[in-house]
Amino acid sequence: MLIPLALVLFQEVRKDEAPAFGPLEVGLAAEVLGAHFSEAELELMLPDVLERLAEFERLRAVPLTNDVASALVFQPRPSEFVSEANAEKTVVILASGPAERPADLEELAYYPIGELELLIRRRLVTSEELVQVFLGRLKRLDPQLQCVVTLLEERALAQARQLDEETAAGKHRGPLHGLPWVAKDLLAVRGAPTTWGSEPFREQRLDHDAAVVERLDAAGAILIAKVSLGELAWGDVWFGGQTKNPWKLDEGSSGSSAGTASAVAAGCAVFGIGSETYGSIVSPSTVCGTSSLRPTFGRVSRHGAMTLCWSLDKLGPIARSAVDAAVVFDAIQGRDARDPSTVDVPHELTFGAVRGWKVGVPKGVFEGNDARCKSVLDELRAQGVELVEVELPRYPVDEMMIVLAAEAGAAFDEFSRGTDDERMKRQERFAWPNTFRHAQLIPAVDYIRANRLRTLLIRDLEAALAGVRAIVHPSFAGNLLAMTNLSGHPTFVAPCGFDEEGKPYSISFTGRLFGDAEVLALAAAWQWRTKYHDRHPRF
Repeated sequence: MLIPLALVLFQEVRKDEAPAFGPLEVGLAAEVLGAHFSEAELELMLPDVLERLAEFERLRAVPLTNDVASALVFQPRPSEFVSEANAEKTVVILASGPAERPADLEELAYYPIGELELLIRRRLVTSEELVQVFLGRLKRLDPQLQCVVTLLEERALAQARQLDEETAAGKHRGPLHGLPWVAKDLLAVRGAPTTWGSEPFREQRLDHDAAVVERLDAAGAILIAKVSLGELAWGDVWFGGQTKNPWKLDEGSSGSSAGTASAVAAGCAVFGIGSETYGSIVSPSTVCGTSSLRPTFGRVSRHGAMTLCWSLDKLGPIARSAVDAAVVFDAIQGRDARDPSTVDVPHELTFGAVRGWKVGVPKGVFEGNDARCKSVLDELRAQGVELVEVELPRYPVDEMMIVLAAEAGAAFDEFSRGTDDERMKRQERFAWPNTFRHAQLIPAVDYIRANRLRTLLIRDLEAALAGVRAIVHPSFAGNLLAMTNLSGHPTFVAPCGFDEEGKPYSISFTGRLFGDAEVLALAAAWQWRTKYHDRHPRF
Protein backbone atom coordinates (compact mmCIF):
# COMPACT_ATOMS: atom_id res chain seq x y z
CA MET A 1 0.00 0.00 0.00
CA LEU A 2 1.40 3.42 -0.99
CA ILE A 3 1.61 6.18 1.60
CA PRO A 4 -0.34 9.37 0.74
CA LEU A 5 2.78 11.42 1.39
CA ALA A 6 1.28 14.89 1.07
CA LEU A 7 -1.37 13.97 3.66
CA VAL A 8 1.22 12.51 6.01
CA LEU A 9 3.32 15.66 5.69
CA PHE A 10 0.28 17.82 6.48
CA GLN A 11 -0.43 15.75 9.57
CA GLU A 12 3.20 15.95 10.68
CA VAL A 13 3.29 19.73 10.29
CA ARG A 14 0.09 20.06 12.35
CA LYS A 15 1.80 18.28 15.23
CA ASP A 16 4.21 21.26 15.42
CA GLU A 17 7.04 18.86 15.81
CA ALA A 18 10.27 18.71 13.87
CA PRO A 19 10.24 15.16 12.52
CA ALA A 20 13.51 13.20 12.53
CA PHE A 21 15.04 12.39 9.16
CA GLY A 22 13.46 9.08 8.28
CA PRO A 23 11.29 7.23 5.78
CA LEU A 24 8.86 10.15 5.50
CA GLU A 25 11.55 12.54 4.23
CA VAL A 26 12.92 9.93 1.85
CA GLY A 27 9.42 9.37 0.51
CA LEU A 28 8.81 13.08 0.04
CA ALA A 29 12.09 13.49 -1.82
CA ALA A 30 11.20 10.54 -4.03
CA GLU A 31 7.75 11.98 -4.72
CA VAL A 32 9.28 15.28 -5.87
CA LEU A 33 11.22 13.26 -8.45
CA GLY A 34 8.16 11.29 -9.56
CA ALA A 35 9.03 8.05 -7.77
CA HIS A 36 6.74 6.29 -5.31
CA PHE A 37 7.63 3.60 -2.76
CA SER A 38 5.71 1.57 -0.22
CA GLU A 39 6.20 2.03 3.51
CA ALA A 40 8.23 -1.17 3.72
CA GLU A 41 10.41 -0.14 0.78
CA LEU A 42 11.13 3.23 2.39
CA GLU A 43 12.13 1.59 5.66
CA LEU A 44 14.47 -0.73 3.79
CA MET A 45 16.02 2.15 1.78
CA LEU A 46 16.66 4.43 4.73
CA PRO A 47 20.10 3.13 5.85
CA ASP A 48 21.44 3.31 2.30
CA VAL A 49 20.04 6.80 1.76
CA LEU A 50 21.73 8.00 4.95
CA GLU A 51 24.97 6.34 3.88
CA ARG A 52 24.69 7.93 0.42
CA LEU A 53 24.26 11.39 1.96
CA ALA A 54 27.48 10.86 3.92
CA GLU A 55 29.19 9.76 0.71
CA PHE A 56 27.98 12.91 -1.04
CA GLU A 57 29.57 15.03 1.65
CA ARG A 58 32.88 13.23 1.28
CA LEU A 59 32.76 13.66 -2.51
CA ARG A 60 32.00 17.37 -2.14
CA ALA A 61 34.95 17.80 0.20
CA VAL A 62 37.35 17.27 -2.74
CA PRO A 63 37.74 20.64 -4.53
CA LEU A 64 37.07 20.77 -8.27
CA THR A 65 37.68 23.73 -10.56
CA ASN A 66 35.64 24.40 -13.70
CA ASP A 67 38.39 23.13 -16.01
CA VAL A 68 38.38 19.58 -14.61
CA ALA A 69 36.63 17.52 -17.26
CA SER A 70 34.26 14.62 -16.80
CA ALA A 71 35.75 11.17 -17.37
CA LEU A 72 32.84 10.43 -19.69
CA VAL A 73 33.45 11.75 -23.22
CA PHE A 74 30.55 12.37 -25.60
CA GLN A 75 31.15 11.20 -29.17
CA PRO A 76 28.31 11.86 -31.64
CA ARG A 77 28.98 8.97 -33.96
CA PRO A 78 26.55 6.16 -34.80
CA SER A 79 28.09 2.72 -34.35
CA GLU A 80 28.23 2.25 -38.12
CA PHE A 81 29.62 5.75 -38.77
CA VAL A 82 32.30 6.03 -41.45
CA SER A 83 33.59 9.46 -42.42
CA GLU A 84 33.06 10.20 -46.10
CA ALA A 85 35.20 13.34 -45.87
CA ASN A 86 37.79 13.89 -48.56
CA ALA A 87 41.34 13.44 -47.29
CA GLU A 88 42.83 16.21 -49.42
CA LYS A 89 44.14 19.51 -48.06
CA THR A 90 41.74 22.36 -47.56
CA VAL A 91 41.27 24.60 -50.58
CA VAL A 92 39.71 28.01 -50.06
CA ILE A 93 39.44 30.33 -53.02
CA LEU A 94 40.03 33.91 -51.90
CA ALA A 95 40.44 37.20 -53.73
CA SER A 96 43.24 37.16 -56.28
CA GLY A 97 42.49 40.14 -58.51
CA PRO A 98 43.58 43.78 -58.27
CA ALA A 99 43.60 45.36 -54.83
CA GLU A 100 43.69 49.05 -54.00
CA ARG A 101 44.24 50.86 -50.74
CA PRO A 102 41.08 52.87 -49.97
CA ALA A 103 41.45 56.59 -49.38
CA ASP A 104 39.59 56.19 -46.09
CA LEU A 105 40.79 53.15 -44.17
CA GLU A 106 37.43 53.03 -42.35
CA GLU A 107 36.12 51.40 -45.52
CA LEU A 108 38.10 48.31 -44.53
CA ALA A 109 35.64 47.64 -41.68
CA TYR A 110 33.47 45.40 -43.86
CA TYR A 111 36.00 44.02 -46.32
CA PRO A 112 35.98 40.21 -46.60
CA ILE A 113 38.93 38.20 -45.38
CA GLY A 114 40.19 37.51 -48.91
CA GLU A 115 40.48 41.19 -49.83
CA LEU A 116 42.07 42.17 -46.52
CA GLU A 117 44.59 39.35 -46.83
CA LEU A 118 45.48 40.49 -50.33
CA LEU A 119 46.02 44.09 -49.21
CA ILE A 120 48.34 42.98 -46.44
CA ARG A 121 50.21 40.43 -48.53
CA ARG A 122 50.85 43.08 -51.21
CA ARG A 123 51.87 45.56 -48.49
CA LEU A 124 49.19 48.06 -49.47
CA VAL A 125 47.90 48.13 -45.89
CA THR A 126 49.86 47.18 -42.79
CA SER A 127 48.63 44.95 -40.01
CA GLU A 128 49.20 47.80 -37.58
CA GLU A 129 47.01 50.13 -39.64
CA LEU A 130 44.27 47.50 -39.75
CA VAL A 131 44.42 46.97 -35.99
CA GLN A 132 44.20 50.73 -35.42
CA VAL A 133 41.08 50.91 -37.61
CA PHE A 134 39.24 48.19 -35.69
CA LEU A 135 40.44 49.31 -32.25
CA GLY A 136 39.23 52.79 -33.13
CA ARG A 137 35.80 51.49 -34.08
CA LEU A 138 35.53 49.45 -30.89
CA LYS A 139 36.41 52.46 -28.76
CA ARG A 140 34.00 54.73 -30.62
CA LEU A 141 31.02 52.36 -30.82
CA ASP A 142 31.28 50.46 -27.54
CA PRO A 143 29.39 53.11 -25.53
CA GLN A 144 26.41 52.24 -27.73
CA LEU A 145 27.03 48.50 -28.12
CA GLN A 146 28.29 47.67 -24.61
CA CYS A 147 30.21 44.72 -25.99
CA VAL A 148 33.81 45.25 -24.81
CA VAL A 149 34.95 43.60 -21.60
CA THR A 150 38.73 44.08 -22.05
CA LEU A 151 40.60 45.87 -24.83
CA LEU A 152 43.89 44.16 -25.65
CA GLU A 153 45.47 47.14 -27.38
CA GLU A 154 49.05 46.60 -26.24
CA ARG A 155 49.01 42.89 -27.09
CA ALA A 156 47.40 43.56 -30.47
CA LEU A 157 49.78 46.32 -31.55
CA ALA A 158 52.84 44.31 -30.54
CA GLN A 159 51.61 41.34 -32.56
CA ALA A 160 50.75 43.58 -35.53
CA ARG A 161 54.25 45.07 -35.61
CA GLN A 162 55.80 41.61 -35.51
CA LEU A 163 53.58 40.45 -38.39
CA ASP A 164 54.46 43.55 -40.42
CA GLU A 165 58.14 42.69 -39.97
CA GLU A 166 57.41 39.18 -41.21
CA THR A 167 55.54 40.57 -44.22
CA ALA A 168 58.48 42.82 -45.04
CA ALA A 169 60.77 39.79 -44.84
CA GLY A 170 58.58 37.84 -47.26
CA LYS A 171 56.97 35.61 -44.65
CA HIS A 172 53.19 35.25 -44.81
CA ARG A 173 51.28 33.01 -42.41
CA GLY A 174 48.18 32.58 -44.54
CA PRO A 175 44.75 34.13 -45.08
CA LEU A 176 44.39 35.37 -41.48
CA HIS A 177 47.79 37.10 -41.37
CA GLY A 178 47.32 40.46 -39.65
CA LEU A 179 43.52 40.34 -39.34
CA PRO A 180 41.88 41.62 -36.12
CA TRP A 181 39.41 39.41 -34.24
CA VAL A 182 37.52 39.34 -30.92
CA ALA A 183 37.06 36.54 -28.40
CA LYS A 184 34.02 35.74 -26.34
CA ASP A 185 35.17 36.29 -22.77
CA LEU A 186 34.89 32.68 -21.74
CA LEU A 187 38.18 32.00 -23.56
CA ALA A 188 41.36 32.19 -21.48
CA VAL A 189 43.97 34.71 -22.61
CA ARG A 190 47.19 34.88 -20.63
CA GLY A 191 47.70 38.28 -19.02
CA ALA A 192 44.06 39.37 -19.30
CA PRO A 193 40.98 38.84 -17.15
CA THR A 194 38.63 36.02 -18.15
CA THR A 195 35.40 37.14 -16.55
CA TRP A 196 32.79 34.74 -17.96
CA GLY A 197 30.54 37.82 -17.98
CA SER A 198 29.74 37.48 -14.29
CA GLU A 199 30.60 39.72 -11.33
CA PRO A 200 31.94 36.88 -9.12
CA PHE A 201 34.58 36.13 -11.79
CA ARG A 202 35.31 39.73 -12.79
CA GLU A 203 38.92 39.62 -11.56
CA GLN A 204 39.64 36.02 -12.62
CA ARG A 205 42.93 35.56 -14.47
CA LEU A 206 43.92 32.25 -16.06
CA ASP A 207 47.61 31.74 -16.76
CA HIS A 208 47.24 30.12 -20.17
CA ASP A 209 45.72 30.69 -23.61
CA ALA A 210 42.73 28.80 -24.89
CA ALA A 211 43.49 26.38 -27.75
CA VAL A 212 41.62 28.54 -30.29
CA VAL A 213 43.66 31.57 -29.20
CA GLU A 214 46.87 29.58 -29.69
CA ARG A 215 45.81 28.42 -33.15
CA LEU A 216 44.68 31.85 -34.30
CA ASP A 217 47.89 33.42 -32.97
CA ALA A 218 49.83 30.87 -35.00
CA ALA A 219 47.73 31.68 -38.07
CA GLY A 220 48.61 35.37 -37.71
CA ALA A 221 45.19 36.63 -36.58
CA ILE A 222 45.37 39.46 -34.05
CA LEU A 223 43.18 39.40 -30.95
CA ILE A 224 42.11 42.99 -30.19
CA ALA A 225 39.51 42.52 -27.44
CA LYS A 226 37.65 40.15 -25.21
CA VAL A 227 33.96 40.78 -25.62
CA SER A 228 30.83 40.17 -23.64
CA LEU A 229 28.72 37.12 -23.05
CA GLY A 230 25.58 36.82 -21.02
CA GLU A 231 26.86 35.86 -17.60
CA LEU A 232 28.07 32.27 -17.51
CA ALA A 233 26.85 31.95 -21.11
CA TRP A 234 23.14 32.72 -20.91
CA GLY A 235 21.56 35.72 -22.61
CA ASP A 236 23.05 39.14 -23.36
CA VAL A 237 23.08 40.60 -19.83
CA TRP A 238 26.46 40.74 -18.10
CA PHE A 239 28.03 42.73 -15.29
CA GLY A 240 28.58 45.67 -17.67
CA GLY A 241 24.95 45.90 -18.77
CA GLN A 242 23.15 44.54 -21.83
CA THR A 243 25.01 44.16 -25.12
CA LYS A 244 23.04 45.83 -27.92
CA ASN A 245 21.90 44.84 -31.38
CA PRO A 246 23.71 47.05 -33.93
CA TRP A 247 20.57 47.09 -36.08
CA LYS A 248 18.38 48.41 -33.23
CA LEU A 249 20.31 49.85 -30.35
CA ASP A 250 17.39 49.87 -27.93
CA GLU A 251 17.31 46.06 -28.06
CA GLY A 252 19.72 43.41 -26.88
CA SER A 253 21.92 41.40 -29.23
CA SER A 254 20.71 38.07 -27.80
CA GLY A 255 23.24 35.62 -26.44
CA SER A 256 25.18 34.18 -25.14
CA SER A 257 27.79 35.08 -27.78
CA ALA A 258 26.38 38.57 -27.45
CA GLY A 259 29.49 40.68 -27.79
CA THR A 260 31.06 38.63 -30.56
CA ALA A 261 28.03 38.88 -32.84
CA SER A 262 27.45 42.55 -32.02
CA ALA A 263 31.08 43.55 -32.64
CA VAL A 264 31.39 41.64 -35.92
CA ALA A 265 28.06 42.96 -37.23
CA ALA A 266 29.09 46.52 -36.35
CA GLY A 267 32.37 46.24 -38.25
CA CYS A 268 34.48 46.28 -35.07
CA ALA A 269 36.30 43.04 -35.94
CA VAL A 270 36.85 40.94 -39.04
CA PHE A 271 35.52 37.89 -37.20
CA GLY A 272 35.12 36.50 -33.72
CA ILE A 273 34.89 33.25 -31.82
CA GLY A 274 31.65 32.35 -30.10
CA SER A 275 30.40 29.28 -28.32
CA GLU A 276 27.16 27.36 -28.39
CA THR A 277 25.61 24.94 -25.99
CA TYR A 278 21.98 25.57 -26.92
CA GLY A 279 21.62 28.47 -29.37
CA SER A 280 24.45 30.76 -28.27
CA ILE A 281 25.88 31.14 -31.77
CA VAL A 282 22.64 30.74 -33.73
CA SER A 283 20.57 33.22 -31.72
CA PRO A 284 22.87 36.29 -31.63
CA SER A 285 23.89 35.61 -35.23
CA THR A 286 20.21 35.74 -36.19
CA VAL A 287 19.61 38.98 -34.30
CA CYS A 288 22.82 40.67 -35.45
CA GLY A 289 22.85 39.33 -39.02
CA THR A 290 26.20 37.55 -38.95
CA SER A 291 27.21 34.44 -40.89
CA SER A 292 28.36 31.85 -38.40
CA LEU A 293 29.22 28.20 -38.05
CA ARG A 294 28.40 25.94 -35.14
CA PRO A 295 30.72 23.06 -36.04
CA THR A 296 30.17 19.38 -35.51
CA PHE A 297 30.74 18.54 -31.86
CA GLY A 298 34.39 17.59 -31.45
CA ARG A 299 35.77 19.56 -34.41
CA VAL A 300 37.19 22.46 -32.35
CA SER A 301 39.09 22.19 -29.08
CA ARG A 302 37.47 23.73 -26.03
CA HIS A 303 40.66 23.70 -23.97
CA GLY A 304 40.83 26.99 -22.09
CA ALA A 305 37.13 27.73 -22.53
CA MET A 306 34.68 27.93 -19.65
CA THR A 307 32.89 24.63 -19.23
CA LEU A 308 29.13 24.78 -19.09
CA CYS A 309 28.15 21.37 -20.45
CA TRP A 310 30.83 18.84 -21.39
CA SER A 311 28.69 17.02 -23.94
CA LEU A 312 27.11 20.08 -25.60
CA ASP A 313 29.68 22.93 -25.59
CA LYS A 314 31.03 23.88 -29.02
CA LEU A 315 33.23 26.75 -30.27
CA GLY A 316 32.85 28.26 -33.71
CA PRO A 317 33.47 31.31 -35.93
CA ILE A 318 31.11 34.27 -36.05
CA ALA A 319 31.84 36.01 -39.33
CA ARG A 320 30.30 37.96 -42.20
CA SER A 321 30.12 35.23 -44.84
CA ALA A 322 30.34 31.49 -45.26
CA VAL A 323 33.72 31.86 -46.97
CA ASP A 324 35.09 33.92 -44.08
CA ALA A 325 33.71 31.42 -41.58
CA ALA A 326 35.36 28.60 -43.53
CA VAL A 327 38.78 30.27 -43.39
CA VAL A 328 38.54 30.70 -39.62
CA PHE A 329 37.15 27.19 -39.10
CA ASP A 330 40.07 25.73 -41.02
CA ALA A 331 42.51 27.50 -38.70
CA ILE A 332 40.91 26.35 -35.43
CA GLN A 333 39.61 22.84 -36.16
CA GLY A 334 41.42 19.60 -35.40
CA ARG A 335 42.50 17.21 -32.70
CA ASP A 336 43.79 18.52 -29.37
CA ALA A 337 44.88 16.02 -26.73
CA ARG A 338 43.83 18.48 -24.03
CA ASP A 339 40.21 18.12 -25.13
CA PRO A 340 39.45 14.38 -25.40
CA SER A 341 36.25 15.04 -27.34
CA THR A 342 38.19 16.37 -30.35
CA VAL A 343 38.85 14.34 -33.47
CA ASP A 344 40.87 14.66 -36.64
CA VAL A 345 38.55 14.33 -39.62
CA PRO A 346 40.12 14.99 -43.03
CA HIS A 347 38.17 17.63 -44.87
CA GLU A 348 38.28 19.66 -48.04
CA LEU A 349 36.78 23.14 -48.17
CA THR A 350 36.07 24.03 -51.78
CA PHE A 351 33.60 26.50 -53.21
CA GLY A 352 31.84 26.34 -56.54
CA ALA A 353 28.61 25.32 -58.22
CA VAL A 354 26.11 23.23 -56.28
CA ARG A 355 23.98 22.29 -59.28
CA GLY A 356 22.58 18.79 -58.84
CA TRP A 357 23.02 18.75 -55.07
CA LYS A 358 20.16 17.23 -53.12
CA VAL A 359 19.17 19.38 -50.15
CA GLY A 360 16.55 18.31 -47.63
CA VAL A 361 13.60 20.38 -46.47
CA PRO A 362 12.21 19.08 -43.16
CA LYS A 363 8.49 18.57 -43.37
CA GLY A 364 6.42 21.51 -42.13
CA VAL A 365 9.21 23.88 -41.11
CA PHE A 366 8.37 26.80 -43.40
CA GLU A 367 5.08 27.66 -41.73
CA GLY A 368 3.68 30.60 -39.75
CA ASN A 369 6.19 33.41 -39.26
CA ASP A 370 8.90 31.16 -40.74
CA ALA A 371 7.15 31.32 -44.13
CA ARG A 372 9.08 34.54 -44.76
CA CYS A 373 12.19 32.39 -45.20
CA LYS A 374 10.65 30.45 -48.11
CA SER A 375 12.40 32.68 -50.64
CA VAL A 376 15.58 30.76 -49.81
CA LEU A 377 14.05 27.65 -51.38
CA ASP A 378 13.50 29.48 -54.69
CA GLU A 379 17.02 30.88 -54.50
CA LEU A 380 18.44 27.38 -54.09
CA ARG A 381 16.33 26.01 -56.94
CA ALA A 382 17.64 28.80 -59.17
CA GLN A 383 21.13 27.43 -58.58
CA GLY A 384 20.14 23.95 -59.69
CA VAL A 385 19.69 22.48 -56.22
CA GLU A 386 17.19 19.63 -55.97
CA LEU A 387 15.01 20.08 -52.88
CA VAL A 388 13.59 16.93 -51.32
CA GLU A 389 11.30 16.60 -48.33
CA VAL A 390 12.81 14.78 -45.37
CA GLU A 391 11.15 13.36 -42.29
CA LEU A 392 13.13 13.99 -39.14
CA PRO A 393 12.99 11.65 -36.15
CA ARG A 394 10.69 12.46 -33.25
CA TYR A 395 12.16 12.47 -29.78
CA PRO A 396 11.32 14.44 -26.62
CA VAL A 397 14.30 16.72 -27.23
CA ASP A 398 13.13 19.53 -24.97
CA GLU A 399 12.89 17.05 -22.11
CA MET A 400 16.26 15.57 -23.09
CA MET A 401 17.80 18.98 -22.38
CA ILE A 402 17.98 17.95 -18.74
CA VAL A 403 21.46 16.94 -19.92
CA LEU A 404 22.33 20.64 -20.09
CA ALA A 405 20.86 21.46 -16.68
CA ALA A 406 22.55 18.48 -15.02
CA GLU A 407 25.99 19.10 -16.51
CA ALA A 408 25.81 22.86 -15.91
CA GLY A 409 24.81 22.18 -12.32
CA ALA A 410 27.82 19.89 -12.00
CA ALA A 411 30.19 22.36 -13.69
CA PHE A 412 29.18 25.07 -11.21
CA ASP A 413 28.37 22.85 -8.26
CA GLU A 414 30.84 24.36 -5.80
CA PHE A 415 30.05 27.88 -6.98
CA SER A 416 26.31 27.48 -6.43
CA ARG A 417 26.71 25.87 -3.00
CA GLY A 418 28.27 29.08 -1.71
CA THR A 419 26.87 32.60 -1.78
CA ASP A 420 28.66 33.99 -4.86
CA ASP A 421 25.78 32.99 -7.12
CA GLU A 422 23.70 35.60 -5.29
CA ARG A 423 25.96 38.28 -6.81
CA MET A 424 24.91 37.39 -10.35
CA LYS A 425 22.78 40.03 -12.06
CA ARG A 426 19.87 37.85 -13.09
CA GLN A 427 18.06 36.31 -10.13
CA GLU A 428 14.94 34.91 -11.75
CA ARG A 429 13.41 31.62 -12.72
CA PHE A 430 15.04 31.33 -16.15
CA ALA A 431 18.60 32.15 -15.14
CA TRP A 432 21.61 30.14 -14.00
CA PRO A 433 21.39 30.58 -10.21
CA ASN A 434 17.96 28.95 -10.11
CA THR A 435 18.91 26.33 -12.71
CA PHE A 436 22.04 25.33 -10.79
CA ARG A 437 19.91 24.78 -7.71
CA HIS A 438 17.13 22.69 -9.21
CA ALA A 439 19.73 20.70 -11.18
CA GLN A 440 20.62 19.11 -7.83
CA LEU A 441 17.30 17.28 -8.02
CA ILE A 442 17.87 15.61 -11.41
CA PRO A 443 18.22 11.86 -10.82
CA ALA A 444 21.36 10.30 -12.27
CA VAL A 445 19.17 7.56 -13.74
CA ASP A 446 17.18 10.08 -15.79
CA TYR A 447 20.31 11.95 -16.88
CA ILE A 448 21.67 8.67 -18.23
CA ARG A 449 18.31 7.82 -19.81
CA ALA A 450 18.39 11.14 -21.68
CA ASN A 451 21.87 10.31 -22.97
CA ARG A 452 20.75 6.86 -24.06
CA LEU A 453 17.97 8.55 -26.02
CA ARG A 454 20.66 10.75 -27.61
CA THR A 455 22.28 7.59 -28.96
CA LEU A 456 19.06 6.78 -30.78
CA LEU A 457 18.55 10.38 -31.88
CA ILE A 458 22.04 10.57 -33.41
CA ARG A 459 21.50 7.30 -35.25
CA ASP A 460 18.08 8.28 -36.61
CA LEU A 461 18.95 11.86 -37.52
CA GLU A 462 22.06 10.73 -39.38
CA ALA A 463 19.92 8.19 -41.23
CA ALA A 464 17.39 10.89 -42.15
CA LEU A 465 20.18 13.00 -43.67
CA ALA A 466 21.78 10.11 -45.53
CA GLY A 467 20.38 11.00 -48.96
CA VAL A 468 21.09 14.74 -48.91
CA ARG A 469 24.10 17.06 -48.66
CA ALA A 470 22.39 19.14 -45.96
CA ILE A 471 18.99 20.35 -44.83
CA VAL A 472 17.75 23.95 -45.00
CA HIS A 473 15.39 25.36 -42.37
CA PRO A 474 14.43 28.53 -40.49
CA SER A 475 16.84 28.71 -37.59
CA PHE A 476 14.26 28.27 -34.84
CA ALA A 477 11.78 26.05 -36.64
CA GLY A 478 10.20 23.35 -34.50
CA ASN A 479 12.67 21.73 -32.14
CA LEU A 480 15.58 21.65 -34.61
CA LEU A 481 17.83 23.85 -32.48
CA ALA A 482 17.54 21.51 -29.50
CA MET A 483 17.70 18.39 -31.66
CA THR A 484 20.86 19.31 -33.55
CA ASN A 485 22.67 20.56 -30.46
CA LEU A 486 21.94 17.30 -28.68
CA SER A 487 23.06 15.28 -31.70
CA GLY A 488 26.19 17.35 -32.41
CA HIS A 489 25.38 18.07 -36.07
CA PRO A 490 26.92 21.18 -37.71
CA THR A 491 24.81 24.24 -38.51
CA PHE A 492 25.57 27.39 -40.49
CA VAL A 493 23.34 30.41 -39.83
CA ALA A 494 23.08 33.57 -41.93
CA PRO A 495 20.64 36.41 -42.67
CA CYS A 496 18.07 35.72 -45.37
CA GLY A 497 15.95 38.87 -45.17
CA PHE A 498 15.00 41.92 -43.13
CA ASP A 499 11.75 42.77 -41.38
CA GLU A 500 9.76 46.03 -41.48
CA GLU A 501 12.08 47.54 -38.83
CA GLY A 502 15.14 46.67 -40.88
CA LYS A 503 16.24 43.90 -38.54
CA PRO A 504 17.64 40.67 -40.02
CA TYR A 505 16.13 37.22 -39.71
CA SER A 506 17.94 34.03 -40.56
CA ILE A 507 18.10 30.70 -42.31
CA SER A 508 20.15 27.71 -41.24
CA PHE A 509 21.87 24.92 -43.15
CA THR A 510 22.47 21.77 -41.11
CA GLY A 511 24.70 18.98 -42.37
CA ARG A 512 25.61 15.43 -41.58
CA LEU A 513 28.07 14.73 -38.78
CA PHE A 514 31.48 16.06 -39.82
CA GLY A 515 29.86 17.45 -42.98
CA ASP A 516 30.90 21.00 -42.06
CA ALA A 517 32.63 21.52 -45.40
CA GLU A 518 29.52 20.69 -47.41
CA VAL A 519 27.36 22.98 -45.26
CA LEU A 520 29.80 25.83 -45.82
CA ALA A 521 30.04 25.16 -49.54
CA LEU A 522 26.26 25.17 -49.95
CA ALA A 523 25.90 28.35 -47.92
CA ALA A 524 28.72 30.06 -49.82
CA ALA A 525 27.11 29.28 -53.18
CA TRP A 526 23.78 30.65 -51.94
CA GLN A 527 25.41 33.80 -50.54
CA TRP A 528 27.33 34.36 -53.77
CA ARG A 529 24.00 34.99 -55.54
CA THR A 530 21.85 36.52 -52.79
CA LYS A 531 24.09 39.05 -50.99
CA TYR A 532 21.94 39.40 -47.84
CA HIS A 533 25.16 39.18 -45.86
CA ASP A 534 26.55 42.29 -47.58
CA ARG A 535 24.01 44.55 -45.87
CA HIS A 536 25.35 46.16 -42.69
CA PRO A 537 24.00 48.39 -39.91
CA ARG A 538 24.86 52.08 -40.18
CA PHE A 539 26.20 54.30 -37.43
